[in-house]
Amino acid sequence: MVTDGKSKEKKNAIVFLQLCKTYGIQEPMQEVKVTDKRRFRFDFAWMNEKLAVEIEGGIWIQGRHTRGVGYKSDMEKYNIATSEGWRVLRFTTDQIKKAETYSQIKKCLEQKA
Repeated sequence: MVTDGKSKEKKNAIVFLQLCKTYGIQEPMQEVKVTDKRRFRFDFAWMNEKLAVEIEGGIWIQGRHTRGVGYKSDMEKYNIATSEGWRVLRFTTDQIKKAETYSQIKKCLEQKA
């Protein structure tokens, strides 16, 4: 059975949101616009804290995030976000299943932006 990227993204989003709840983390917003300057979006964000989480898929199969154009676009997005006061945490699909990921998120949410 072949699954498309959007299906995997949805499954990863469900896992991430469930584990946020499990670890007592306030539910983030999904697909949040980064800036008015471009069409960039964060996978997840806590608006008041200006903290974003990006789940980077396809890193072992030459997915969009690891090929030239996609990598360059991601760098542009993260740089714009940082220049506008955002903090961005990036995790692989494997990392979103680990407790230490949620410890990092909690720590960042507790810090002032």
